[in-house]
Amino acid sequence: MSRFRQIPRFLTALLTLIAFTSVAMAQEPAKTAQPPATKAAEPAAKPVTPDPAPAQVPAANTEAAPAVAPSTPAPSANTPTAPPQQESLLLWIYKAEGIFFFPQLFMSIGLVAMIVLYTMQVGRKEFMPLDFLDGMENLTKEKKYQEAYDLSKSNLSLIGRLLTAGVVRLQTSGGQYPQALEAMQEVGEDEGMKFDHRLSYLAMLANIATMVGLLGTVWGMVAAFMVIAQSDTSPKPSELATGVSQALVTTVWGLLQAIPAIVAHTVIKNRISRMMLETGITAERLLSRFQNLTKPSKSTSSATTTTGPSL
Repeated sequence: MSRFRQIPRFLTALLTLIAFTSVAMAQEPAKTAQPPATKAAEPAAKPVTPDPAPAQVPAANTEAAPAVAPSTPAPSANTPTAPPQQESLLLWIYKAEGIFFFPQLFMSIGLVAMIVLYTMQVGRKEFMPLDFLDGMENLTKEKKYQEAYDLSKSNLSLIGRLLTAGVVRLQTSGGQYPQALEAMQEVGEDEGMKFDHRLSYLAMLANIATMVGLLGTVWGMVAAFMVIAQSDTSPKPSELATGVSQALVTTVWGLLQAIPAIVAHTVIKNRISRMMLETGITAERLLSRFQNLTKPSKSTSSATTTTGPSL
């Protein structure tokens, strides 16, 4: 009997379990059906609530535009501008000179070369070397006339050539000192003429440089007046500047060539005159020590013409 009494309790529990199970199974489809409902609701909500992001992007762009504008202000009349790039002085001179550039350039090179060369040729070493003077003084004091003659003959300076000519004439004339001086004067005049001929080219280039500068002046002014004559209206200053700059630049360059050339010509010529005078005086003083020489004999006359006088 007790077993039968427990059956209703079991059935009651079983029915209760089935009821809870059915309720749970009925709730699971409801939960799974909710996501589609929310998804379906989202498209409907989009038109109602506006998206703030697209509305803010144009606002940001409109606000950024005025911020950029002050960084690049428009140029005004008071705003300083960058200076134009200047061309080199040599290029400007080349353009201004025109056809006169290369002639004046070559003359400048020639003048500089002449001045340097002539300055080197008028040094004391070319006229009276100190070692030669010391040697001649010692040999003539010791009366070693043959050695003194050989020294003067081997020396290529001006005083060496003067003494050689004087000693030879002194021997061939039988000890006539005036004739020996005359022979030295002839050699000195010949050397002086050579120096004058060399310096004449320097003076000629100085005069040519002046004339070329004057020619450039006239040429440039003619070109400027031709521009005025061929223009129906008032010509621009830049058009006239070409001829005027050519006239002025060629004149300046010609004067810059001629002035140093004239100064150098005068200085070198005066130095040559002074050195020639000093060389002549020293040569006469040394030649006077050879007056004690005797006339060479007939047996030594042939040797005199080939190897110099027998002293």
